[in-house]
Amino acid sequence: MSKTFNINQGVEEYDAIVVGSGVSGGWAAKELCEKGMKTLVLERGKDIVHGQDYITEHKRPWEFENRGVLKREYIDANPKLGREPYIMHPEMSHFFVHDTEQDYLEDNPFTWLRCYGVGGRSVTWGRQCYRWSDVDFEANMKDGNGVDWPIRYEDIAPWYSYVENYIGVSGEKLGLPHLPDGEFLPPMEMNAVEKHTSARIKETYPERYMTIGRTAILTQAHNGRAACHYCGPCARGCSTGSYFSSQSSTLPAAVATGNMTLRPDSVVHSIIYDEETDKATGVRVIDRVTKETTEYRAKVIFLCASTLGSTQILLNSKTNRFPDGLANSSGALGHYLMDHHFQVGATAEMEGFEDRYYYGNRPNGIYVPRFRNISPETTQSDFVRGYGYQGSASRMGWNRGNSMKGFGEDLKSTLRDAGPWTWWLGAWGEALPSYDNYMTLDESEVDQWGMPMIRINCTWGDNELAMRKDMMEQAGEMLEAAGGTSINLFDNYTPGETAAAPGLCIHEMGTARMGRDPNTSVLNGFNQAHDVSNLFVTDGSSMASSACQNPSITYMALTARAVDFAVEEMKKGNIA
Repeated sequence: MSKTFNINQGVEEYDAIVVGSGVSGGWAAKELCEKGMKTLVLERGKDIVHGQDYITEHKRPWEFENRGVLKREYIDANPKLGREPYIMHPEMSHFFVHDTEQDYLEDNPFTWLRCYGVGGRSVTWGRQCYRWSDVDFEANMKDGNGVDWPIRYEDIAPWYSYVENYIGVSGEKLGLPHLPDGEFLPPMEMNAVEKHTSARIKETYPERYMTIGRTAILTQAHNGRAACHYCGPCARGCSTGSYFSSQSSTLPAAVATGNMTLRPDSVVHSIIYDEETDKATGVRVIDRVTKETTEYRAKVIFLCASTLGSTQILLNSKTNRFPDGLANSSGALGHYLMDHHFQVGATAEMEGFEDRYYYGNRPNGIYVPRFRNISPETTQSDFVRGYGYQGSASRMGWNRGNSMKGFGEDLKSTLRDAGPWTWWLGAWGEALPSYDNYMTLDESEVDQWGMPMIRINCTWGDNELAMRKDMMEQAGEMLEAAGGTSINLFDNYTPGETAAAPGLCIHEMGTARMGRDPNTSVLNGFNQAHDVSNLFVTDGSSMASSACQNPSITYMALTARAVDFAVEEMKKGNIA
């Protein structure tokens, strides 16, 4: 441990402790509480009350200070947060951790974007939900990168259904074995240009599909939550609960049982481990505001503090048996850090369709499922694994006038009409698990709570770079096949620079991976630590590979499955 603790007297005891209240933590809390477990949920950030604390949800642009332009001193104070322009705006920057609140160290550019508050990143996530298939779960075994997953699609398929039926996922069924269909609400509608492009792609490339995104946004009332009304600013919070978040869905369910205790402002320092019983007995907590320290005890512990957050806690939980971090007999803890690589693809203009427009602010785009390396016919020689596309077609608005010639009444008259249709088609690619991509703790530098700071070393490898070339070229070819003009190919990545570097996709995974062999992995197939039977890790750190699909729905399914297993093991007396 990094400091001596003066523990408060009167230790509180629970059946279960959940660390984190985001996508995974909310699900762990719901499932544990509904199974009768007295559960303590620890959130290191502030309390965020559903609806009440979405302070910018329906603010008009002119209601923001400086019309929404951040002050220079704010930008200068947050250079890491500022790498993601989407976040650096008063609409949502208050949800994210500022550089001054908790820094981290980088050996190579890695952007760690965190939401510390009740609900975590479930308040601001992109809501895209795609099942994995055995193409993904068998990939490590087949191409030799990483360790074999200890589960297959059939193990998690019923849990995908369980989660989808509860949270509500809208989408279109395609019948593709490499992108399994889910339990869908009616899909949102593609606009005229997207439908045209989808048809042209299908004509030109029979093995490729363009569909509407599969998203955790309701298209009809579901489980007491209202259907989306297309107001648009989802990342500011959704008081109607039309998209899934812990606040709107899983935490209220946990509260309804009477079994949940929620403690915000609780920075978990480490796990308490009993050498004699070989069990985790509780957690050490620092109050975020007062710096006061407390211990809480429980029979089972679920770490759901995010990929880097959970691993930081484990690495900081050093014991005589585990001098390099709790449950780290394999030495794998902290290694095999992954993210999706993106910010590569193509843009184009689409002539015609001037008589067509769309209504509302559809909080969703299109999706082109992976079509590389899924069969002998689609095998590539330059890279393994694959990628999918997200994007949308839209018409340019009045702001195109910023780069147009003219002034006065004529310019204003021109800008009253919508501009031409344009396409943005971006790819999301799989990153391979690599031991050399890792996080560790730097004992020479501590944060404001006295904990060693996280140091990250993660770069894109040769496989990712080869894949990016194909990602860009195929985007351009598909838009050209659809009749696009003025096609522009783009790849924002430059080695050593922060643009498009790891972390920016906010899909960090790995560092406490699942595996069949305790000598090479941290967790088994039920997200249970090989070394500590009453310790479970169900967030992104548990992933043995990254696939190319957005991962959050998989975290939820794994969490529900792990809780079911843990409670059954407790009933059998295997976890005491």
